[in-house]
Amino acid sequence: MQFLVSVIANGREVDDPSVRQAISAFNQRLQAAGHRVFAGGLAAPDEAIVLDNRAAAGLSIPGPFVRTDEFVAGFWILEADSLDVALALAAEGSLHCNRRVEVRPLL
Repeated sequence: MQFLVSVIANGREVDDPSVRQAISAFNQRLQAAGHRVFAGGLAAPDEAIVLDNRAAAGLSIPGPFVRTDEFVAGFWILEADSLDVALALAAEGSLHCNRRVEVRPLL
């Protein structure tokens, strides 16, 4: 089973080099154990562009699709045998990135 683990930020976190090192080490452990499918950080929400081409509308709207104090700052796609394993890995990821995370199964 695969799971999306979204890293939730509020923009007030400090970008500490030790956090980046902890995330890198965690990513290496995920990779070595065969759990890491893909991971990445995301640019700030103000760099987002929402496209809406329903009915060939051709709309391009700068900014995030939802304006809120919290946003997804990064993600992991994990491979795990069960939700329990994914939750344990996500809890470790939350610890290392010093942020809350959300876990959702991929369909």
